Amino acid sequence: MSEEIKNKFTPKKFVKNPIKGTKCTLMISSAKGGVGKSTFAVNLAFALQNIGKKVGILDADIYGPSLPKILGLNEKPKNEGGKFLVPLEKFGVQCISIGFLVDENTPMIWRGPMVISAIKTLTQKVLWKDLDFLIIDMPPGTGDSQLTFAQEIKVDGAIIISTPQDLALADVKRGIQMFDKTGIKILGLVDNMSFFKGDDGKIYNIFGEGGVQKTANEFKKEFLGKIPLNNKLRESADQGQPLTHKDPKNEISLIFENIAKKINSSFNKD
Repeated sequence: MSEEIKNKFTPKKFVKNPIKGTKCTLMISSAKGGVGKSTFAVNLAFALQNIGKKVGILDADIYGPSLPKILGLNEKPKNEGGKFLVPLEKFGVQCISIGFLVDENTPMIWRGPMVISAIKTLTQKVLWKDLDFLIIDMPPGTGDSQLTFAQEIKVDGAIIISTPQDLALADVKRGIQMFDKTGIKILGLVDNMSFFKGDDGKIYNIFGEGGVQKTANEFKKEFLGKIPLNNKLRESADQGQPLTHKDPKNEISLIFENIAKKINSSFNKD
């Protein structure tokens, strides 16, 4: 068999480029939209900050960026030397988003190649400064954005967020298999909007119960914890004041802190 034919059938090897200026790059993924991934990502970032880590947030959702709203930021990042973007900073956390570069109401009507180009800009041309953790808020699904990160960006780990309902978990299972096939380490699964606690103290399992932990066990992944539906968590996101920053001793903030400690420990083991 000739070398030319062999090359056609040999799997392509991708060079994974590290994101400069950060020690650990952590993806927050959901596979399914509408499960609270962005709110989780931002609150986890500040929970990591609360345990003494220097943190940045990269909003990789090109079509639906959430970071400007959750952090109450509407500035444009500075350009250095015509080649690099300087991340904005809020409450001591560095951050970048396509939402900082376009008008809030401008729809991103882009095909795959333009999305990939934007992701490469956000990962390779941002001047992050001495971060312990870079939190990447991924878009939902398993498409171009996810493949670009899996094939071309050095990612140190992923956390998968889901509600406990079967509809969301079906996508989560596909997401787990995608990460396993592309060699990205899954640090664990989080059960978000797990339950609602009424004023009477009663627990209401609105989206079902136990599905995320069952899925974690099925795929032999760590279960990182449950985060309930909580009005303060929602209000703080709408106000641009993440709860883990605004009220770090709140019972919900302490759940995030516990998850942050687990994440930090998993990297320290390595």
